[in-house]
Amino acid sequence: MPVHSLTPRFLEKIWGSPHLAPWFPDTASQIGENATGTIGEKKIGEVWLESPTGEPLPLLIKFLFTTERLSVQVHPKDAYAQHHHQSPGKTEMWHILRAGPGAEIALGLREPLTAHELSEASQSGAVEQKLNWFEVHPGETYFVPAGTIHAIGAGVALCEIQQQSDVTYRLYDYGRPRELHLDHAIAVSDLTAYEAPPQSPGCLVESAYFRTERLVIDHDISIYTDSTRPSWLICLEGEGTIDATPYLPGQAWEIEKGTSEVSMNPTRRSVFLKTLVP
Repeated sequence: MPVHSLTPRFLEKIWGSPHLAPWFPDTASQIGENATGTIGEKKIGEVWLESPTGEPLPLLIKFLFTTERLSVQVHPKDAYAQHHHQSPGKTEMWHILRAGPGAEIALGLREPLTAHELSEASQSGAVEQKLNWFEVHPGETYFVPAGTIHAIGAGVALCEIQQQSDVTYRLYDYGRPRELHLDHAIAVSDLTAYEAPPQSPGCLVESAYFRTERLVIDHDISIYTDSTRPSWLICLEGEGTIDATPYLPGQAWEIEKGTSEVSMNPTRRSVFLKTLVP
């Protein structure tokens, strides 16, 4: 079959949420005892969509759900990650699906800093005030190149597309008892004032690592693809069929290399992200 669905893997996080609908079932029915002996819901922070064969894909597709701020962090570029971790670097994008009142994300520095200033601000917690914070709304897209210091605030659900890497350096973590990685983080951070990258017409993000566009489908159509490489369709809203196989929100589908066309038959207005490696 030229199109097959990816398999979700649910990861609990201290900043996660039990409220995953409509993309995945809420975890209210998955109640158990936590370490203190009290009853609580599973806090899912990330849902990774992976190949059913277990083989790593060229890109990693995730859904993120937050009830607290994530750490202030940064990811390395390819050369640094390869040298230190034998891994690709990590450039990513975020497409906002849900945002509570005043929900924010941070991208880059408000003004230039020296490495020493960034180190001091990270250790004192003042780094929060050094970042560009943006109030976010559903439908917005943010590009996060490797080297960009960033953070995701509370009350956000988003779809993330990234390089196949999990190398993350924390600069500040709000006093949580987790390891920081200041030496690595400061070595790879862009210390200049943040400037939003230019957007390419006709797509959400176009970079050396992935090209992503948004598709709104309200009638039967055929999607034409570049048959020389695989691509992926991520359902954000709606329902229907892809090549006669049912789809629902939260599902992602790989269109195999060599496939030039797939049929889309929505039974309800549908919104997808379509992404591929350039």
